[in-house]
Amino acid sequence: MRKIAVIGAGKIGATAARLLAGCGDYEVTVIDANAQALAGVDARAKTAAVAIDSAAALKAALAGCFAVVNAAPYHLTVAVAEAAKAAGAHYLDLTEDVAASRVVRDLARGADVAFIPQCGLAPGFITIAAWDLCKHFDELHDVRLRVGALPRYPSNALNYNLTWSTDGVINEYCEPCEAIVEGRLREVPALEECEEFSLDGVTYEAFNTSGGLGTLCQTLDGKVRNLNYRTIRYPGHAAIMKALLNDLGLRNRRPLLKDILEQAVPATLQDVVIVFVTVSGLKDGRLMQETYVNKVYAQVIGGEMLSAIQITTAGAVCAVLDLLADGKLPARGFIRQEDIPLADILGNRFGRFYAGDTPQALRAAE
Repeated sequence: MRKIAVIGAGKIGATAARLLAGCGDYEVTVIDANAQALAGVDARAKTAAVAIDSAAALKAALAGCFAVVNAAPYHLTVAVAEAAKAAGAHYLDLTEDVAASRVVRDLARGADVAFIPQCGLAPGFITIAAWDLCKHFDELHDVRLRVGALPRYPSNALNYNLTWSTDGVINEYCEPCEAIVEGRLREVPALEECEEFSLDGVTYEAFNTSGGLGTLCQTLDGKVRNLNYRTIRYPGHAAIMKALLNDLGLRNRRPLLKDILEQAVPATLQDVVIVFVTVSGLKDGRLMQETYVNKVYAQVIGGEMLSAIQITTAGAVCAVLDLLADGKLPARGFIRQEDIPLADILGNRFGRFYAGDTPQALRAAE
């Protein structure tokens, strides 16, 4: 069995470890500095209490690993990627942080292993789905990516529950967002350009957030008129977050904002992930539009209730790891999400989670 290190024992890291250890093809070790977090890891995986920010300790812990799945907070991305390269292990992560992803891309130059960042939901699966639609057109006009991880039963003024990393949410609400506007690559501010739309009779809002496009801006630069990514929430959420971050100045006091949110906003496993991609352009001389829409709900897998964001994020990175292990992806250098065929992801035992709670998807996690 191939040895895999999962860095981070949070919600997503623990779920990825559960899926990988449960399939029987990988020997999984979960690495985290928090012994309490490690205590909750699936018993089929090994654990190691290691200071992730210690380069020497982390490199030693990664010795002999086939691959590293980085599910640690975004500010540790570079440290884990450097340790993986030093240990000669393939590297995969879930980060939405634009600056860290650029460093990972630089580390991939001349590497003897593969570097595959941004393998989660957004960036990740959303990029793969969008690129698949883009290939259907002779000339691209507008590419719009929308993703949301939402509570099914919102009950507070934010219309929101914590479903994944609080650090990640704050980061994507604060950092600049890449986009292509009228043919020009630009940075646009987070929480702006709020729009409303309806899907299946429910009204949502969507607004700019950072990192969701992955490398798609660079891939489509000069090839599309407009390209943007926006996060989906229920109406009213963006206005409150703008007041907290801008009017109260909490964008400059992120640890305080994290503490406030985690003390006041409950987590939930009853969530839904919405993936919504729309592409328009010319096809055989006609102006056409194609749309990919999918909803994934929380479900019981292997006897445990998992949230939709756990399933989609961990499922995506596990599917990419499978493709790498099966030789379906290059074994060295930088690999974009656009390099991964949508059909391969959906045909994979973990990628099938995007089809909902089908018998095949449930069996894959047993």
